[in-house]
Amino acid sequence: MPTDPATLALLCALVLFAAVLYSSVGHAGASAYLAAMSLFGVPPGQMKPAALVMNILVALVGTWRFTSARLVLPDRPGARRPPPAAPWLVLIGAGFGFVAGLTGVGGGIFLSPLFILAGWADPRTTAGASVVFILVNSIAGLAGYLLGNNAIPPATGLLAAVAVAGGLYGSWLGSRRLAPLTLRRLLSGVLIIAGLKLLLTV
Repeated sequence: MPTDPATLALLCALVLFAAVLYSSVGHAGASAYLAAMSLFGVPPGQMKPAALVMNILVALVGTWRFTSARLVLPDRPGARRPPPAAPWLVLIGAGFGFVAGLTGVGGGIFLSPLFILAGWADPRTTAGASVVFILVNSIAGLAGYLLGNNAIPPATGLLAAVAVAGGLYGSWLGSRRLAPLTLRRLLSGVLIIAGLKLLLTV
């Protein structure tokens, strides 16, 4: 991790921005955190656990925010298609989790477009479903990392605190303030960023 205060401050600023943007649409920002850390020369062995820790904490915040929002907001009647049966949803989730693990990209970038394009949920409900999926996926990834007798980098605590702050604000915006059309546009931006990151690292 960077030791120079100015460099560390710039990295924290990028993490904060990513956390606000991604959490507003029900994502946690792992791909953005990885990209930011790579810009500052953080070794790959430190990047993965740091991104997973930040992802878990931001996803926890998002799960709390979006689940609470769904309890207090009225249902929106509309032409929504019913989702497929539970076995199909489990299969879809397992497939996306596998692909996310292979690519190192958060599974939410696969799940969110499917929910919206298939008409299974509105943007806010999609964000709530995605963030829970990302939370479970990230916990599994971190558990696998720790079971390999690996350690969490020391500077992760500071980056995680910054990410949580951004996640609190972004998930509040997404669950309470932003209009559905704005959420769709932000989600499009997040998907483009994640797609570019994936293409550039192949």
